Amino acid sequence: MKIEVRITEEPLEMAAVVVPGCGAIARFDGIVRETEDDRPITALEYEAYRPMAENLIHQILAGLSRSHPFELARIHHRLGVVPVGEAAIILDVHSRHRGEAFAVVAKFMDRLKVDVPIWKVRAIFSHND
Repeated sequence: MKIEVRITEEPLEMAAVVVPGCGAIARFDGIVRETEDDRPITALEYEAYRPMAENLIHQILAGLSRSHPFELARIHHRLGVVPVGEAAIILDVHSRHRGEAFAVVAKFMDRLKVDVPIWKVRAIFSHND
């Protein structure tokens, strides 16, 4: 099992890879949508406590691998100002079967929001709002 964590201020890209023995790749892209609290925005801003965030991401994924085995999990999370239409997070999980991959993606995203010190600190609202 391999876990790759990247927390960056740069726009997110994740190249496709093929992992031998894996028949499934489940991917989640969290894209900044154009509204926050029903008001138009141009971007969201994220901050993190990086060392703790990276450590907890590894711990969560390692824990999930015990009940939902996978070969590779890659998570890229963006910090700073993320414009509407761009990814704030990309996660992909490579496993032998789809059930494990889907379960890891869903359970990890639930845990990320609660346990990992990455915060949406503000919405940047459109000028005409």
